[in-house]
Parts: sequence; C-alpha cells; structure tokens
Amino acid sequence: MDDLYFRTRENGAMVFRIDTENRQRRLEMIQIAVINIRSGEVKPHNDAIITAAERTEIEKWLIARRKQLNARDVEDVERLIDQMNWATQWAQTRATADQIESYGNPLLMAMHDLRSTIVRKKVRQTEEKG
Repeated sequence: MDDLYFRTRENGAMVFRIDTENRQRRLEMIQIAVINIRSGEVKPHNDAIITAAERTEIEKWLIARRKQLNARDVEDVERLIDQMNWATQWAQTRATADQIESYGNPLLMAMHDLRSTIVRKKVRQTEEKG
C-alpha cells in the first residue's frame, strides 16, 4: 500500500496517511499513528481512525523493520570484529608510544567490558541449558 509513509525514528516510526485527493492536488501527509518498535505498540495519533488495511500495512512494516534492524546488528558486530583486528595490527605495527599511551587504556577497558559481558552471557546460557 503506497498510501502510508513511515518516518523512522530511534525507537519506531511515525505513520502518515498520504492524501492526494484534495482540491489543490497537493501531497498531504496526515499523521495517524506512532509505532514503538520494541513493544510493537501502535498508538493512534490524536483522533485518527486506523483502517484494517492500514493496520495490516503497519504490522507488515513492523515485521520488516525489525528484520532490517536485526540484520544491521549482525553487520555491526562483523564490522566491529574487522575494526578490532585493524586496531590490533595498528597497535603492533604503526602506533607510536604517545598513541599507545593515549588510546591503550580506553581500548583495554572496552575490550575487558566486552569480554566480561560475553563470558557472563555464555555462563548464563550454559546454566539455562543444563
């Protein structure tokens, strides 16, 4: 349905009904809802009445958006692994003593935090399985 427009935002979207059937034949966007991506909640905007067809289109968008965001998360982790490998190579081959002094501790703390979080998560998963 091309009658809805989704303006994405950090935790969801604002949903607009597209109206071209007006006297000036201008494109009008009328906000009809706000979507919370985490909870799946769809709140009508003001007194807007959401039709069954619009509700179906909103649900389809919500499913597709969650899938898209999950794929981005995976891509971000894969990119992070590449960046960590790059940082290791940089530290080993090109970093100056001043750069190691400046960036060494923040890098070590971030890696320690990540490692601790992964270990805790793996322990929890092992406990849940056993």
